[in-house]
Amino acid sequence: MIITKTPFRISFCGGGSDLSAFYHQHEGCVLSTSINRYCYIIIHPYFNSKQTLLKYSENELVDDIKDIKHKIFRYVLNEYQLHGVEIVSTADVPAGTGLGSSSTFTVGLLNAVNSYNGKYVSRKWLAENACKVEIEGIGSPIGKQDQYAAAFGGLNFIRFHNDDTVSVDPIIMQPQTYRALNKNLMMFYTGIKHDANAILAKQKKNMSNADKVTNLVEMTKLAYKMKGALEANDLSSFGRILNEGWQLKRELAAGITSPLIDEIYNKALANGALGGKLLGAGGGGFLLFYCEQEKQEQLRDALQLEEFDFGFDRDGSSVIYVGDKYWH
Repeated sequence: MIITKTPFRISFCGGGSDLSAFYHQHEGCVLSTSINRYCYIIIHPYFNSKQTLLKYSENELVDDIKDIKHKIFRYVLNEYQLHGVEIVSTADVPAGTGLGSSSTFTVGLLNAVNSYNGKYVSRKWLAENACKVEIEGIGSPIGKQDQYAAAFGGLNFIRFHNDDTVSVDPIIMQPQTYRALNKNLMMFYTGIKHDANAILAKQKKNMSNADKVTNLVEMTKLAYKMKGALEANDLSSFGRILNEGWQLKRELAAGITSPLIDEIYNKALANGALGGKLLGAGGGGFLLFYCEQEKQEQLRDALQLEEFDFGFDRDGSSVIYVGDKYWH
């Protein structure tokens, strides 16, 4: 048996610039961190070696892996010609909440399948190949940031170059600033699930609109400013840049925000938050706010939403259990 553990992520600034339609023309960049909420993939030989059993939000028992309904499972298991196994996916956070769940799952699955085959793969390999599975293999209209955040882990500045290569650089800051940043971030669940692919497809289409592209260029400049603020241990500027980035992002495509989300956001700014954003592609999921600790109770009282407790993760995707007899 093999078990992998792969973190979800929160993206602070630059989201959308990881779409190839943008970074083939202008360098993309994102500042993000992985968090201590995870997707776990468990793989071991199935009792009946002629069948494959998958357990996720649904159960699938198939004789032929080509008959698997789940797109990512089907693509990966066909690529590896792996059958006669039982694979279980379980997670701390449901899909559709803006924390990169699809890519986290893909990275964790690739790590599990390679480990099951007795092969070590690097974080860079995991990120690159998760992108190939999702973008090229199953045709998702998504970018590359989530795969790199999940594979590498940590608080990073990730750059997307026009030759399709990606650079991952950790943010260097004082330990006390890192701890304060973690404590000053609050996340609330809107209760609204969203379809990230639908919103990203609109955003991708809008890359032919000069105003939308200009917005995204400005967002990448803000990501550099945010990186500079953290490296200067200036958290107040970080909070304000978070707000500036959201004001630009909400204009990128229809469906990113809504009157209800705008109302919650404005109420947060009036009750202690310096800045914030909706996580992921938009439309629902989690709202993230930067709010100094002495004002956090006021913010909780004003919003009356379910708060989601989290901390930063440093490790990325990892194999956390290897059984005595694990490969098929």
